[in-house]
Amino acid sequence: MKFNKKLENISTYEAGKPIELVVREFGIEAKDIVKLASNENPYGCSIKVQHAVGEIVSHMALYPDDSMMKLKNALTSKYEIENDNLIVGSGSDQVIEFIMHAKADENAKILINSVTFAMYEIYAKHVGAEVIRTHSQEHDLDEFYELYKQENPDIIFLCTPNNPTGDAIKAADMLSFLAKIDSDTLVVVDGAYMEYAAFKDATKHVTPKELIEKFENVIYLGTFSKAYGLGGMRVGYGISRANIIKELYKLRPPFNITTLSLEAASVALEDEEFVNNCIALNFEQMKRYEEFAKEQKIDIIESYTNFLTLLLNADQDSTEISDALLRKGMIVRNLKGYGMNAIRVTVGTKEQNDRFFALTSELL
Repeated sequence: MKFNKKLENISTYEAGKPIELVVREFGIEAKDIVKLASNENPYGCSIKVQHAVGEIVSHMALYPDDSMMKLKNALTSKYEIENDNLIVGSGSDQVIEFIMHAKADENAKILINSVTFAMYEIYAKHVGAEVIRTHSQEHDLDEFYELYKQENPDIIFLCTPNNPTGDAIKAADMLSFLAKIDSDTLVVVDGAYMEYAAFKDATKHVTPKELIEKFENVIYLGTFSKAYGLGGMRVGYGISRANIIKELYKLRPPFNITTLSLEAASVALEDEEFVNNCIALNFEQMKRYEEFAKEQKIDIIESYTNFLTLLLNADQDSTEISDALLRKGMIVRNLKGYGMNAIRVTVGTKEQNDRFFALTSELL
């Protein structure tokens, strides 16, 4: 059987191992497994969200409100934008897929950071586009600009804070960079972890309203999977000028967000106190990771997210360590596939972090 030739050079995205798979593979009871691999909110979601979803479970037989009016009204109010500036996707990665198919083809060039979210490259390969990477591990906008001048890319992806490294771009530097980019080059600012960056350092806070008011070629991405604790609900969004959103809508399938997901995301926006408390706890616990790294004499990348990248020493192998942790019921993300001898660890609860420190100190 023949398939599309574009699939030949595409690697399947490797998500963090689910708890259920570790139970089956290693015979460890689910209660003894700690998952710190996928940057989920370890405190879950707001109790208000849980109650709201429970109240509409009986509606599952009905198709969702495809206008998504309740959620859109909440998002437009939060960001002070108009309805036609917004598109909602099944996770922000679905919006990335829309963007790629709307703007790129086999003649297109896509500029991304050396180490960044894998789906940018995967979706680029879906359409046969050429992927150009920077050399710097963390975002270097000077290098981005030099490559932009040399390659004239169709799309530029800026992930800030960046996954999987955790570094973030200063908002002022971002605006200066965007001012130098031609209006026909679409710049995607992926702010999946922006709530964390805004909390830790206001100078890193990039706001979608300012972006789309100043620039006609920028789209901002956000998600409910991280700070809002709704990874299982799969809700993300893109914010841009109306003409860009109109084109993306041509690619959106009907009913791409479930009834329960729409309700969960809408109510989650009403409980900012819960989100802010989770973020505050995250950075309290992150200090413990920084201290742990010093004790173990390993480097870390300063993080503006809910995870840290631990850069292992030459005599420490990230694959061996992550596999050894997995056999003990501790799931972390091995970054060897990104060309880094490093592990990415979601900052968990105090108890989860205690266990990580105890297990990892035995291996380092």
